[in-house]
Amino acid sequence: MSWFITVFASALLLPPLSLILLGAGGLYLLSSRQRLGKWLIALALTLLCGLSMPILSDHLLAQFEHYPALDLSRLPQADAIVILGAGSYSDAPEYGGDTVSRYALERLRYGARLQRASHLPIVVTGGNPAGGTPEAYLMRDALMQDFNVPASRLEADSDTTWENARNTRAILPHTIKKIYLVTHAWHLPRAIYAFERAGFEVIPAGTAYSLARHISPLDFIPQPRGLTNSYFAIHEGIGLIWYRLKG
Repeated sequence: MSWFITVFASALLLPPLSLILLGAGGLYLLSSRQRLGKWLIALALTLLCGLSMPILSDHLLAQFEHYPALDLSRLPQADAIVILGAGSYSDAPEYGGDTVSRYALERLRYGARLQRASHLPIVVTGGNPAGGTPEAYLMRDALMQDFNVPASRLEADSDTTWENARNTRAILPHTIKKIYLVTHAWHLPRAIYAFERAGFEVIPAGTAYSLARHISPLDFIPQPRGLTNSYFAIHEGIGLIWYRLKG
């Protein structure tokens, strides 16, 4: 229930629902306070347009990409690799059931490459608060079936990044102190904060950097990808503030 409440509250604050509610509020006010209603509708449309432009959304997301990519030929010493879950693809007909989401697959691909370079054990972490097979089991299967890399340990009870950190610390021996933390580059600040608070020494291992490409004229045109990246950027900003308040 707490996970559902958190997701619902987040949806109210994040685009597109927050913009829909803002515009709907403007429509409601048109009959009684026309100027304010028009201003709210214009604001909602302006924000929707701006947040949907990749040129803006990518830069918003890049504000959280504080950590450079690892050089796999010169890796610092660590004890293990921890890969964070990123959702499931439920009832996938081509796979005959649940499997990892495309975002989780990006993390797993990089985690597998890091394992081949470091020869360290992999820990996968992620539950499934929405129901179905926990992410950790799906991640383990994808690692072995698609990359021929085993996962040494699974943490399958967590619903959030904060719980990923605490539950992972609980299942690992205290001799494992320094970890590579594999997640999206924009998710690293929040994830590192959670794992350091749980007692780990963290080496950032980011993947899928948002600005690792050339700018195109299409980046100035509103697109679904732009709104998705703005969603992630605002989500990370709110999440980081919340973690600092609670931790």
